[in-house]
Formats: sequence, structure tokens, C-alpha cells
Amino acid sequence: MKPTFSIGIEEEYQTIDPQTRDLRSHIHAEILEKGKLILQEKVKAEMHQSVVEVGTGVCKNIKEAKAEVKELRRHIIGLARENGLRLASVATHPFSDWRTQEINPDERYKNIVEDMQLVARANLIFGLHVHVGIEDRETAIHMMNHARYFLPHLLALSTNSPFWLGMDTGLKSYRCKVFDKFPRTNIPDYFPSWGEYENFIKLLIKTNCIDNAKKIWWDIRPHPFFNTIEFRVCDIPMRVEETIAITALIQATVAKLYKLHASNQGFRLYRRALLMENKWRASRYGLDGKLIDFGKQTEVPARDLILEYLDFVDDVVDELDSREELEYIHTMLERGSGADRQLKVYRETGDFKKVVDYIIEETEAGLEETEPASVMKVG
Repeated sequence: MKPTFSIGIEEEYQTIDPQTRDLRSHIHAEILEKGKLILQEKVKAEMHQSVVEVGTGVCKNIKEAKAEVKELRRHIIGLARENGLRLASVATHPFSDWRTQEINPDERYKNIVEDMQLVARANLIFGLHVHVGIEDRETAIHMMNHARYFLPHLLALSTNSPFWLGMDTGLKSYRCKVFDKFPRTNIPDYFPSWGEYENFIKLLIKTNCIDNAKKIWWDIRPHPFFNTIEFRVCDIPMRVEETIAITALIQATVAKLYKLHASNQGFRLYRRALLMENKWRASRYGLDGKLIDFGKQTEVPARDLILEYLDFVDDVVDELDSREELEYIHTMLERGSGADRQLKVYRETGDFKKVVDYIIEETEAGLEETEPASVMKVG
């Protein structure tokens, strides 16, 4: 049975005090309870109280996903403003200190903090998670195996966390390095079959490593409860167009890999250790670095490899009706990732508050169909 390639998108936002530009915990009644009245289960809390997560329903295609993500952003921005807060879509706060941020009192998060201590408390990061519907679990594990190759490319495009605790980290995605401290993260190993994956999960549960498969936090995973594979590698981008373009690329990647799989062609599998070399380069240099083309055994500028990547998926794009949304990838390559744009503002102003102002502006941009895309160009 051919997969539906349905889409689900989850975005994690920061709640910001407009005076200090620091993160500010939101009282549950302020945003979450009001949000749930309007959006039901599409809005939820996270471990830190300055985080709001929204998630779409199951979307048939990218057009539906785009409309829903925009609507969710509009609602949460509105609720934040009503309560004297602003919303920021960025993967780490430029200067906020995690030690001053309150942990959600929910039992689940208490257990995570008890289990992982300082590692959990310091995990003040914000990501984009994209689900693609693959109903057959055996097919899903094969798609996961092959899609691992593209995770560094997707990370390079989404990089949006150059700062941490008021420091320029020198990395384009410092979020990756914060999350590295958790167990069961990063790019997973290859699994020959769904049965082998299930045996792996059962062993971890049996030996009290985890209580369920949701505590597998890899950059890509078969979702434990939905018939999807979930891409978790990306920083949360600033602009809604970036989220949609990356989602369209992820969906096209899975559709292309399935097309090869269905015709017994497959995509070459590489060792995790090699893929992790590219992930490091993506987190360190983003779009300005070089990734390794393992087939040719040579370094290639990240932008060139992403153009090759777009060519690779091109023959499934029209069937998915996502050409218009994917086109924005070219704009991202030209103007730079969120990290590039944050760094440009900071180098021009030397002021982290100005960086936060820029992030808020970008978070709120492009939410109306008629609004012109006035994005800063990185020189």
C-alpha cells in the first residue's frame, strides 16, 4: 500500500517579556488554557514554562499544512499579546539563562528532571518536528534508514541558534549541542527490519532504560503512536515560510525515497559515524560550510549540495503539489538561515535586545497571504 505522505507540523515558541526581551514564564491560564479553548489539543505546554508548543492536525498536503501553521501562529501571537508577552520563533534565546526559568510542575516533566537532573534543566531549546504519514511500519523503518542521509542538509537550512547565555557560540546551531547531552539523541543506527527495531525498544523497556518509545529522541524516528516518521533534527526557523519550505522538502524526500524503494532501487546507506561528520559541519557552519558527498568522497559547499538535493526530489514535487512552497528554499539559500540573519543584526548593533526584536518581527511576518516578504538579505 502506497503511503499517504500526510503532514503534521509541531513548532516550539518562546514567550518573551517585551520590556526586558528575556524569556518569561507564562501562567497556564494566560496562554495555554485560553489556547485550548480555541485550538483544543493543538497547543500544549513543554518542560520549561517559557515554551509553548503548537501542532497541526493531520494535513493531506502542504497547502493544508501551510494554512494551519499560519492560523496557529496568528492565534498564539494574539494570545501572547493579550497577556503582555511576545512570541519568538528561535531555537535558543540569545541571552536568557536557563537557571532562572521555571519548570512545568506536570508529573511527566518532574520525572524527566528527576531522571536527568541538570541535563534536563538546561535543555532550554526550541525545535521544529515534522511528521510524514507512512502507514506500513516495515516501510517506515526503511524510509527512516534512507532519510538519515539528508538530516544534516535539513539542519544546515534550519540553523537558528548561534547564541547561548549572551555569547556568540561560533556555531550556527548550538541547540544541537545542548540536546546532545540527553541520552538517545542524534542520528540513529540503521535497522534491518521493523522487527529488529521493536526488539530494540523492548530491550530498553525491559531493562528500565525507558518506559515507552517516546523517550527515543533521535533526529528521526518512527513515531511510537502515530503511523508516521518524525523528523526532529531542525532548529525552529523564524519565518513561517521557512517552516513550510523545510516541511515540503521533508515530505518530498520521503516520497522520492519511497518511489526508489517501490521500484527496488533504494538509496545507498551510510554508516552513522559518517553521517555524524556531516551533522557536525551543519551545526558548526550552517549554509556557509561544506558537507561531504560520500559517494564522490569529496567536500562540497552546503548550498551546492542543497541545490543537488532539490534536483533529486524534483520528479515527485508536482505530484505532491508543493513546487511553490519548495521554491522558498532558494530564497533561504540567498538570504541565509535564521542564524546568519541573527548574527548580522548582532554584528551591526552589538545589542542582543535588538536581535530579539528582529526575531519577534520575523516570527510575526508572512502570516497573511497578501503580506510582502520583506526579509533581510545577508551580505
